[in-house]
Amino acid sequence: MALIKRNTTIKEHQNFIREVYGLNNDRYFNLWDMHTNMERFMMRGLKGIRKKDYERTKKNLLIALSWFTSIMNQLHIDIEEEVWERFPYLCSYCGSCPCSCAANKVKKRKKISINKSKQPKTLKEIQIMFNKIYPVHERTLEHAGVHLAEEIGEFSEAIMAYRGGHKNEDFKNIELEAADLFSCILSVFNSLQINMAKELSIMFSKNCHVCKNMSCTCDFNSIVNFKS
Repeated sequence: MALIKRNTTIKEHQNFIREVYGLNNDRYFNLWDMHTNMERFMMRGLKGIRKKDYERTKKNLLIALSWFTSIMNQLHIDIEEEVWERFPYLCSYCGSCPCSCAANKVKKRKKISINKSKQPKTLKEIQIMFNKIYPVHERTLEHAGVHLAEEIGEFSEAIMAYRGGHKNEDFKNIELEAADLFSCILSVFNSLQINMAKELSIMFSKNCHVCKNMSCTCDFNSIVNFKS
C-alpha cells in the first residue's frame, strides 16, 4: 500500500503520485490534459476563497497539487530541487527573508547565493520556510489567491511556449514557473493556517483518495467527471 506520511518530503510525495497515478496518466492523459485537470481544481479552490468555503479550497488545492505533480513527473522535473534553487530560504526576487520587494520597491531581480545547510528536509519545513519569506500577516488570503491565479497563468504560458517549439530555454522556464506556482500553493495554505503535509497524509492515507487502490483503478469517465 502506498501512503503519504505527515513528515513527507516533496520527493516522496512526487514518487507517491508516480506510483499511484502514473499508469492512468500514461494511458489517458497528455501534458495539456493534465494541465487542464490541474487548472480546473485550482479554480475550484479559488472559488472556495471567494465563497469563504475554506474546506472546499483545501480539498480542491490538494487534488490540484496531485495533477501538478503528475505534470512534473511526465516532464521529469524534480520539483524539490527546483523550489530550493528558486527559493533558497530567500525571496526569489529581492533575495531577502522576509521579502522586502514592496518596502524597498525592488525593480530588478537580484542574484541569490545558496546556503545548502539551510535547506528544509520535509514538506512541512518548506511550508514554514515560505511563511518566513512571505509572512501571512503581510497579505490577505484573497491576495494570496490572486497571486496563485497569476502564477497559474504564467505556468500555462510556459507550457504553451515549450509545446510550440520544444526549446531548451522554454523548458527551463517551465521549471522556474513550476517553482513559483508551488510556492503560491503553499502560501495559500499558510494564509489558511493549514498544514498541507498533514492534510495530504489524511487524504492519501490509503493509495488513491477515491478508489483506494495502488495503482489507481478509476476509469477515465470517473476521473474527468470527478467533483469535489
